[in-house]
Amino acid sequence: MTRPLVVKVTCGTEEPERLNQAFTVAAAAVASGARVSVWLTGEAAWLGLPDRAEELGLPLATPLATLRDAVLADGSLTVCTQCAARRGITEDALVAGARIAGAALFTEEVLEDGVQALVY
Repeated sequence: MTRPLVVKVTCGTEEPERLNQAFTVAAAAVASGARVSVWLTGEAAWLGLPDRAEELGLPLATPLATLRDAVLADGSLTVCTQCAARRGITEDALVAGARIAGAALFTEEVLEDGVQALVY
């Protein structure tokens, strides 16, 4: 049995390799059958909007939009409540399937039995 994975992404396009690596790991975990939850915080919050992932090009890497869509297909994508508010991001502006939620839900997810949490 594969244990659940929570990936917290704290960087945006200013750190393309770290950003892409977080989504690569999350998408690989989804492909392996794990329950995956990706949390976007700080500048990563912008990746919850349509077309933002499509803007990032990283040589020799799977496109970020492809990785994001893999996560959305079988996992969850959440933008931090405070991070969204500071940037004027509203839930109706997010990519289909994404949501906005806060620290209480994040804490609930990472404290579940058997969860592996990673921070990028």
